[in-house]
Amino acid sequence: MARPIPLELPPRDPREELRKRLDAAPIEHAEALLDSYELLGKLHEHGVFELLRGALGASDKIIDVAVDAAKSDEAIRAMRNAMILGKILGSINPDVLQGVAAAVSETLGCYEKPIIEPPGLLSLLAQFRHKELRRSMALLNRFLQTLGGQIKLRGSC
Repeated sequence: MARPIPLELPPRDPREELRKRLDAAPIEHAEALLDSYELLGKLHEHGVFELLRGALGASDKIIDVAVDAAKSDEAIRAMRNAMILGKILGSINPDVLQGVAAAVSETLGCYEKPIIEPPGLLSLLAQFRHKELRRSMALLNRFLQTLGGQIKLRGSC
């Protein structure tokens, strides 16, 4: 009968393996290490580490101040208003919003304050001949009518 071949493996030393990898790391990743050192130097020059040390030291106080600010009525209203504005922006047809942006840019887009002389009564009435003016007036009227209905439904504050 055959005898088994003895297999003796040397004991594995994880620390020795890590030391070997660590010794080889500067050679394998030299460019990355140099970039890291440069970044750390810039962060140190600009005082980022001091700021982070201070923030970590005062983390409880910072959290308390942030929580107190978030609990205020103004912050709650601001968050609700931001969500509503997000819904409004999401519901507007981008082509319509592009038209509004173009109209604002053409009307008010110059660097200087626009000089617009108030038209006389007859010239103001003459402007109503233009379809574009009547179309935009109808849009504004519909908006104001809907807004008035919403105000009437909600009652007074």
